[in-house]
Amino acid sequence: MSEKDGTKAGEDAPQRIRTLTDLAQIAGVSAGTVSRALAGKSVINAKTRERIQALAREHGFQPNQMASKLRRQKTGVVGVIIPLGHDKQQQVSDSFFMTLLGHLADELTDKGYDLMLRRVIPERDEDWLDRFIGSGMIDGVIVIGQSNQFERIEDVADGYLPMVVWGNHQEGQRHCVVGADNRLGGKLAAERLIASGATKLAFLGDTAPFEFAARFAGACEVSKQLGATIEAVPTHLSPDQTGKEIAGFLAKRGADFDGIFAASDTIAFSCLRELQKLGIEVPGQMKLVGFDDLPIAAQTLPPLTTIRQDISAGAHGLVDLLLRRLDGEETESLVMPPKLIIRATA
Repeated sequence: MSEKDGTKAGEDAPQRIRTLTDLAQIAGVSAGTVSRALAGKSVINAKTRERIQALAREHGFQPNQMASKLRRQKTGVVGVIIPLGHDKQQQVSDSFFMTLLGHLADELTDKGYDLMLRRVIPERDEDWLDRFIGSGMIDGVIVIGQSNQFERIEDVADGYLPMVVWGNHQEGQRHCVVGADNRLGGKLAAERLIASGATKLAFLGDTAPFEFAARFAGACEVSKQLGATIEAVPTHLSPDQTGKEIAGFLAKRGADFDGIFAASDTIAFSCLRELQKLGIEVPGQMKLVGFDDLPIAAQTLPPLTTIRQDISAGAHGLVDLLLRRLDGEETESLVMPPKLIIRATA
């Protein structure tokens, strides 16, 4: 028997429960189910809820253990996490990520916080979010992009207040979001292409992520109303794939379209380069509209027509809502109006 812990030699010590994930493994359920059960949510049947609560008591894990710890002991650090479930080869050096991260760093520094950044591949770590918020290293978390992890984020939101997400808002969701009205942005993009004379549109991007799906849906709505056609062309965001995919698309089917709505400025930049390589005039033969209005969009040749989502204001909103949530306030989502920025490509 050990003098320190009272266990016999060779005997396993009781499993120590530090996070929702630990308790979920013992209970044989998801971390989201544990979170809802400890919060007393009626969506979990009474028998399961009582069993999980009993396990929590047995192991000394309090329902609000993480939240109370955060209230008692501040780390002065905000976690920023980028889940790449839909495009595992995308890099943090992506122009959009770097622009948003720059504004976030400025906002957090101004408020006296440090930033801890993580890039995760969810299929390699099912509990990527639970593990981060339960680490004890951060006071709260900002998630950049919903990717294909909407349900995971929803699960965590049930029991964890200090979290704000950059992404697309939809009616009835439980997690707090800051982002542009992506569907309206898609409408503005399609309207501009059609007003410029395009009638056969291609949407370049993966329509699985919620933000891109909303942009495509808005463009589809306008195309149908105005008698144009639109087709989604799956396009990755990883640097080593985007250019090749667009080059292949333009070589095989470029003549079938006269307007391109790129799901992001990053995709639009690659598209513009490939169009120039093929000698396809923009906007003479092909109209092009991007989405984001990154700083470099005004410097391309020709300058890119795009849909602006105010990234600076978005970063301010993310930090403001997170700090209010750290004070215990249940905030509403912030949906920002997009704006058409007309330059020379459409």
